[in-house]
Amino acid sequence: MQIRPIGVIHSPFNNIAEMPIQPSGAQGVAGKIEIDSDLVEGLKDLEGFSHIIVLYQFHQVTRTELSVTPFLDATAHGIFATRAPTRPNPIGLSVLALKSISANVLNVGNVDILDGTPLLDIKPYVPEFDHPAEVRIGWLQKSPQGSQTKRSDERFA
Repeated sequence: MQIRPIGVIHSPFNNIAEMPIQPSGAQGVAGKIEIDSDLVEGLKDLEGFSHIIVLYQFHQVTRTELSVTPFLDATAHGIFATRAPTRPNPIGLSVLALKSISANVLNVGNVDILDGTPLLDIKPYVPEFDHPAEVRIGWLQKSPQGSQTKRSDERFA
């Protein structure tokens, strides 16, 4: 399998500590996604969507942990039951507000991503596809909510 970055994500966050842990905690935080110039044709018709799903590489993660204590709980959980970055394949996912597109630059909002992060893919957010009516949220059901105010620390660096 070969995956190559298709661009880079720019944000005001230069280090992992104090970053929002999810886009819900990054309301109003502006950023830019710069797509490789040879891929601009792939952006055709994307401006009609209010939100995009971005897939990216956790490029500052140096280890894999199969059991982690996430930011929103004091109990360890399996890595696949969390959104922690220390994954076997360090791939992140965020739903960002799409503000505008100019040539190969996407202006985005609610950015919870480290500056300089390699972009792997972009997909349009479609509520009918991406927002199931009935859901279970596992261990998060009993954990205190706090993704809007919780900030990152160095535990996954």
